[in-house]
Amino acid sequence: MTRLKLNCDLGEGYGAWHLGDDEHIMPLIDQANIACGFHAGDPSTMLSSLMLAKKHQVEIGAHPSYPDRVGFGRRSMRIAPQDLYNDILYQTAALAGMATTLQTQVTYIKPHGALYHDMLSQLETFKALLQVAKDCALKLMVPAGATTDPMREQAAHVGVDLLFEAFADRRYTRHKTLLARSQPGAVLSQSEMLNQARRLMTEGRVISDCGAAINLRAETLCVHGDSPSALAALTELRDLVDHCVN
Repeated sequence: MTRLKLNCDLGEGYGAWHLGDDEHIMPLIDQANIACGFHAGDPSTMLSSLMLAKKHQVEIGAHPSYPDRVGFGRRSMRIAPQDLYNDILYQTAALAGMATTLQTQVTYIKPHGALYHDMLSQLETFKALLQVAKDCALKLMVPAGATTDPMREQAAHVGVDLLFEAFADRRYTRHKTLLARSQPGAVLSQSEMLNQARRLMTEGRVISDCGAAINLRAETLCVHGDSPSALAALTELRDLVDHCVN
């Protein structure tokens, strides 16, 4: 039986625009990936999210993005390595500084959107993320299964610990990558999500889009907090995780 933590992307509102039910989701999770301003989030939202995380004793992660507020960070961008490092450091340091004023701390980085996917295929992008993680003494969250041996070796070389993440609500391909959202069945129903989470905890496997069982060893399980069913899904997942552990 594998003890999985539950994580969720939160603090993704901006100004008068609110996304997700952070207040009710926060007590159900173990790790909160808080937006840092480049795809969503603003100073007030970031501070509110940090206060909620502290109140419920939830581990805090920085959730940096490409500078793409219009595209919600889901568009890949060509940015010089030094500039990308600067962008990621700026976002991470802003959240970490706010956390310090609340006598709490950021412990890891989880890249958002296109930045998360690009680090798998672009070595310079991954190196920029690793360098920020090293310089800020943080862990780096990466996708379980899709992370390559060279990525693990690079992280070990610079002394950064990786957190391996699986997704409860997304279907996987036989290559251990997420099936594109544009494909039918890419987003799982609530019952499918619970079955996938249960299989990950008990067997360390998921069923791919072609029906084959694939091994997927993870430490943390993500549920997207911006869907209408997120709260209900997380409530059931919390019960499942706690029941399996106990």
